[in-house]
Amino acid sequence: MSKKKYKLEFHVHTATSHDSILSKYFLFFMCKFKKIDCIAITDHNEITGALKYKSFFEKHDISVIVGEEIFTKDGEIIGLYLNKKIDPMLSVEQTIEEIKKQNGFVYIPHPYDKKRYKTVLKFDLVKKYCKSIDFIECHNGRNISEDYSIKQNQIAEELKLRKIVGSDAHTFYEIGRNCCLVNSFEKNKLKNEIENAIFIKKKCIKFCHFNTKVARVINMIKGGKWNELSRCINKKISKSK
Repeated sequence: MSKKKYKLEFHVHTATSHDSILSKYFLFFMCKFKKIDCIAITDHNEITGALKYKSFFEKHDISVIVGEEIFTKDGEIIGLYLNKKIDPMLSVEQTIEEIKKQNGFVYIPHPYDKKRYKTVLKFDLVKKYCKSIDFIECHNGRNISEDYSIKQNQIAEELKLRKIVGSDAHTFYEIGRNCCLVNSFEKNKLKNEIENAIFIKKKCIKFCHFNTKVARVINMIKGGKWNELSRCINKKISKSK
């Protein structure tokens, strides 16, 4: 009898992120529907959602890795297995140090993406700190071009970093499309398991990027961030002229 494979989904956003309205119950339903055994919740600059969801999900046999997608001065880095929020806008070195202080794993999301270039950690910095990096995405579920995945994989190969597939899901319909199949998801075995994982990779549902823009507006309205909303509208009008 073949050993059971567990399905892990990394790099997932919830309503705690400024650009998602994915609720606990929608996420839970999709995890059950897609047979996800373990999910890494990595909201932007925040861990409160992951901490809140963890006990509920684990009562229903879905493990949660508490993470954070942290915006550094030079792009985004994900920390996995965190228990304290790490402040945004630190240097890359400081952010890595803060992750390691919590015995967390350093994970580089979307190391190449022309559409989201402002959030990409530049190659020179990935190379500089590669000895401290535990995982790097060789495919991101929101890549609008297959060329992005090819380039991401090339970066991982060139730097000899441990490859991982990241979902980057912000909506319910993205859950379960980009996952890793492993024999165990225990923390002390995870690095070895990811090296031998089977990757499930799907092309981006391009409509999801529009949904993210809508979610940002909804969250600005809910949070009463009228000045921020006004700036976004004015910026959009200026671009269309």
